[in-house]
Amino acid sequence: MNKSDVMELRKRFKKDTSISRMAGCYVDSNKQKLLKLNEVFLNLEADEFYKFLEIAKKTLGGTPGNNILELDYERDQEAPGGRQQFLMGLRESNLTNEDLLDRLYDLVIENYSYVSNYLILVFHDTYDIMKRTSDNNKLDESEEVYDYLLVSICPVDLSKAGLGYREDEHRIGARVRDWVVGVPEIGFLFPAFNDHSADIHKVDYFIKDPKDSHAEFAEGVLGCGSKRTNTEKREAFKSIVKKVFSDSEDKAEDVFADIQESFSVRVNAGEDEESFPEPILLDDAVMDEILVENGIEGDEARNIKEVIKTEFEDEIPTLDVLLDEKLVRANAKEKEKKELVKEVCALKEEIKKNEEEKAEIAEVTTKSDLAEFEVILSVKPEKTDSIRTEMIDGKKCIVIPMSENEHVKINGVRTEL
Repeated sequence: MNKSDVMELRKRFKKDTSISRMAGCYVDSNKQKLLKLNEVFLNLEADEFYKFLEIAKKTLGGTPGNNILELDYERDQEAPGGRQQFLMGLRESNLTNEDLLDRLYDLVIENYSYVSNYLILVFHDTYDIMKRTSDNNKLDESEEVYDYLLVSICPVDLSKAGLGYREDEHRIGARVRDWVVGVPEIGFLFPAFNDHSADIHKVDYFIKDPKDSHAEFAEGVLGCGSKRTNTEKREAFKSIVKKVFSDSEDKAEDVFADIQESFSVRVNAGEDEESFPEPILLDDAVMDEILVENGIEGDEARNIKEVIKTEFEDEIPTLDVLLDEKLVRANAKEKEKKELVKEVCALKEEIKKNEEEKAEIAEVTTKSDLAEFEVILSVKPEKTDSIRTEMIDGKKCIVIPMSENEHVKINGVRTEL
């Protein structure tokens, strides 16, 4: 499922939606079913209609690979009694078979860990997919009918405590706390919607928090092998580097940032080209190049490669998946800041050196002047015009008029006149 597929389905969740039916089950923190519902979707009250529609839309939120994972069914799950066959039956029932719905609720309750209450919602929709031309324009001719289920699992928590206006008592008092349905934490779309078409051999699995893919849910409810999100893969790779450089946390952070820069250079190498380059696998050859260019060798290099092989033995990740663009940008800014500090320090040092050289020159000049002249005057420019010579006691004297608030230094020594 790519971004285009996601947007195509999300656009359907609006006023003229074709969602035919919605079923659900409200579960408390003790895993007890408190309430079940089963409604013709278009018969809902307007306020409820749009709020449930928003939940459906948000179940396909986020980005493929991070919030939406495409999971494959094993062959045994497509046989009678398997999870895929069960979901096929639930879909074909148009959510009217309560036994099948109860089985789904039970599977969720057994395999979803949540400390508070939550709501399980199941939507049934039929999408008449129109044929498209080579330039992606729609034709008025049906290409396929995509009949699917969308399941959303939403936390239900108490609203925050606070003060409010108690209208019935005409006073400000403690607000009544309600149980409020939140945005979906987890969900799935069956069959998967892949390249503008249904794929009954896969399921699109949604998780709100990409740091936790809830492997137990994927395996226990959907019967699929779990996959890690891109965020989980990045965190796993970072843990590898930290483990190898465990003696120094600062060095581990620096090495990880340098490796991320190497990833960025390779991933973005063809970004100006019209055609997108093929994703680059983190195989031995690529890893060797990156280790060499970052000066990582010996046991450290061998350990990193060995742990990567063990960690990602099922699926070699691509560099774009492991790349943390935010970290690369932050690291680039930090480097710019450090370079700027170095430049400022160098400039200060140069200014200091120049001032010292000027002082030396002035000292040499003063000594040279003293050798040639008996008297050297230094006055403020505004006093220059008032300097005169007079004969005093038969001797020629330099006279500089002084005000009471003016001060004098003679040969660098402050002198009171």
